[in-house]
Amino acid sequence: MKTIKAILILLSPIFVGWFALFLGAYEVTPLMVLKILLNETLHIFEIGDIPEKAIVIDIRLPRVILAGIVGACLSGAGVTLQGIFRNPLVDPFILGISAGAAFGCAITIGFLSNIPIQFMAFVFAVSAVVIAYTVARTQGEVSRLPLILSGVIVSAFFTALVSIVKFLVDPHKLQSIVYWLIGSFSLADWKAVKVSFVGVILGILPIFLMRWRLNVMSMGEEEAKALGVNVLRERVLFIGFSTLAVAVATSLCGIIGWVGLMVPHLVRMLTGPDHKTLVPLSFAAGASFMIAADTISRTLTSFDIPVGIITALTGAPFFIYLMKRSGKEAWGK
Repeated sequence: MKTIKAILILLSPIFVGWFALFLGAYEVTPLMVLKILLNETLHIFEIGDIPEKAIVIDIRLPRVILAGIVGACLSGAGVTLQGIFRNPLVDPFILGISAGAAFGCAITIGFLSNIPIQFMAFVFAVSAVVIAYTVARTQGEVSRLPLILSGVIVSAFFTALVSIVKFLVDPHKLQSIVYWLIGSFSLADWKAVKVSFVGVILGILPIFLMRWRLNVMSMGEEEAKALGVNVLRERVLFIGFSTLAVAVATSLCGIIGWVGLMVPHLVRMLTGPDHKTLVPLSFAAGASFMIAADTISRTLTSFDIPVGIITALTGAPFFIYLMKRSGKEAWGK
C-alpha cells in the first residue's frame, strides 16, 4: 500500500500540472493543450499562431513549472529542517528564513537594484536562521518550544525591517514590494523558470543526494555522534542548502508560507518517516500542492488572488491540528 501511495505522490505533479494548463479565465480544451505541447516538442501538429498557443506556452506553462519548482524547494527545505532539528513543527516560514529572504529582496528592490536579488535573499536568509538557532541554543539543547519562539522573534524582527524599507522607498517601488511580499506567480515567465533551477541544482539536488544522512540526524545529536557523524558539519550543510533553496524561491515569487510545514508532515503520515523516500516524495507533493494552490488562486475569481493567501488559509488550521497531534507524539521535546 505504501508503494502505491509513493508512486501516486511521485506522479502527482504531472497530473496536477496537466489540469492546470487548461484551467483558467480563457478556456483551452485538453485536446488543444495536447496538440500545442506536441507541436512545441515533437512538431507533430501544425496549429499556427493561435491565441491558445500563446496562452499555454508563454503564460500557463512557465507559471506551472515555476510553481512546481518553488513548491518543491519550500517543501524540501521544510522536510530537511524538520529532520535535522527533530521537530515536526519547523519550517522555513516559522524559523524566519522566509522573512530574512524577504528583507533581502525588499532592500534590493528599494535601494540596491544593481545587486542580484537572489544573493541578498540568501545572505539575509542565512542570517535569519543563524540568529534563530543561536537564540534557541541559549536554552541548552535545541528543542521544540525555544526554536519556534526564536523563529517568531526573528520573523518579527525582519518583518519590522521590511516595514522600515517600505516606509522609506518611493511609492512606485513600494507598490512592487507590497505586492511581492504577499506571494504570487502572476509575473512568471521563462526567465524566472531558468533562475529557479539554481535553487534546484544548488539547493534541492544536494539534499536529495544526502537524504539518507537525515535518518541519522533525526535520531538525536548524541546518537549521531556515537555513529561517527560530524553533527555540526552536517547541520551546517543541510541548513545552507535549505536556505539557498528558500532564498531562490522567495526571490522569485515572494513569501509563501506553510508549504514547508504542511506537505512534509502529510507525506510522513502517508508513507512513514524514512527520509530516503520521504525527501523525494516531499519534493513531488510540494510541487503538486503549489501548482494546485496557484491554479485555485487564478481561477477562483475573475482576478488573480496572490497564492500566499491561499496557502495561509489552508496552513493556519493545519498548524492548529498539528500542534494538537504533536502533543501525542514522542518525536522531539
